[in-house]
Amino acid sequence: MYKIGEKVIYGNTGVCIVSNITTVVSPGVDSERQYYVLKPVFDSGTIYAPTVECAVPMRKIVTKAEAEALIDMIPKLTGKAFHGDAMRELEEHYKGKIRGCTCADLIELTMSIYAKREGGKFGAIDKRFMKQAEALLFGEFSVVLGIAKDEVQEYIDSRVKFAAAT
Repeated sequence: MYKIGEKVIYGNTGVCIVSNITTVVSPGVDSERQYYVLKPVFDSGTIYAPTVECAVPMRKIVTKAEAEALIDMIPKLTGKAFHGDAMRELEEHYKGKIRGCTCADLIELTMSIYAKREGGKFGAIDKRFMKQAEALLFGEFSVVLGIAKDEVQEYIDSRVKFAAAT
């Protein structure tokens, strides 16, 4: 169970802070259910997520050391472009990677889309999912690294260049 004040990743919303844990009694149902009250870090609003049997993936954010280790792995990874026979197949592939809800999946997805872009077969679906994957990944890294979200790409680039030079 997460604690109040903890930062978590909640599905496609990204980084959220557990602001409260509350019990809700549903009308017409004789049971109470506990919910996390989540406040998105980069968006407004409030999310109520069940503490058990939540359909949306939720996990703790990575640590700074884990984020840096993931970034350091990037030069060793090869992005392989995914080409589906139909747009629907491509979209389902990308959705599956994002639903995986891990930084490693998001890095793999962005690298495969970058490889596809370099190959010249880059469309609207690719662009939309690259933007979504980067927003989720950069949001999480921003929080754990203590830098602005728009500085994350530069941080990754400089760390990857440094690793390549050593």
